[in-house]
Amino acid sequence: MRIAIANNNIAATDILRTVVYSQPGYEIVWIASNGTEAVHNTARNKPDLILMDLDLQVAEGLQAIQVIMEENPCAILIVTDEVPKHASKVFEAMGKGALDAQSTPAIDAAGNIKGGKELLRKVAVIERLIGKEVMDGTNEQMIKKSSVKYPKSMIAIGSSTGGPKALTEIVSHIPDVVNMPVVIIQHVDFQFVNGLVEWLAGHTKLKVIIAKEGMHPEDNTIYLAGTNDHLVIGNDLAFRYVAEPKDNPYRPSVDAFFMSIAHHWPGKGVAVLLTGMGRDGAQGLLALRKAGWHTIAQDEKTSVVYGMPKAAAQIDAAKEILPIEKIADAVVRQIKI
Repeated sequence: MRIAIANNNIAATDILRTVVYSQPGYEIVWIASNGTEAVHNTARNKPDLILMDLDLQVAEGLQAIQVIMEENPCAILIVTDEVPKHASKVFEAMGKGALDAQSTPAIDAAGNIKGGKELLRKVAVIERLIGKEVMDGTNEQMIKKSSVKYPKSMIAIGSSTGGPKALTEIVSHIPDVVNMPVVIIQHVDFQFVNGLVEWLAGHTKLKVIIAKEGMHPEDNTIYLAGTNDHLVIGNDLAFRYVAEPKDNPYRPSVDAFFMSIAHHWPGKGVAVLLTGMGRDGAQGLLALRKAGWHTIAQDEKTSVVYGMPKAAAQIDAAKEILPIEKIADAVVRQIKI
């Protein structure tokens, strides 16, 4: 795994270097002390992953991310101080193409590195995402047929890299009254879910909450998966969280949720697959199309990373392939039919 570091704090850079080299098979290909240098280094020697601080000089992290993703796209993990306190900036970075975020490891009073293992876990997940993309996230054994009749429809949305920005484009154009629930599966660590709820709530008049275990979806409410386990609809038509498949790098998995509603949800609805790395959601979108749902995938031009929607397009899972600015209107047209 070829890793680069963009950080203007010498102490933090030394800690990151120590953490990276503690893992066999990882190497550091370059270190940049500002955003402009990071952009130039990426063009000259593109790494597998950049550990990017948001507080950079010359060109700040957000600007550097945008340029890198436009000119020489690669995996970027935000590593910055006190991540939860800067949720809005983190989501803006994810909207520009960053995959995830993690607080910078630090030295504790005993001289040990605190937070290094957590960072390596994030890096390992990204390593799998960029090296093992063919996984559908489906666990058929967790899904049981239901005879319960439930006439409601649903809007189901899956997203990953670039998702927060794309999601705001959609939810800001959904009517205040839709008479159906909206469920969003965004690849994001559970510690950022509350921030994402607040972020989306600022772009819609619909209620935005975290889906709780045993809760039944209600009309005119946006639900977000709230743990690192997979959110699904159970045979009792309530939200359930399941750990399996544990080796699935996509957490929570879009496929797991899409497959569960294809099997359990008696009504039909609209399913949307947005920008993201990998193939998560493609098989689930296909299952929903076969079940009579209207399925939409984001187009290549407006996707920050054209992985998930591309996979859906390749298997003809999407009835429509649209730019992000037209997806909300397409959803509204379907819910009015």
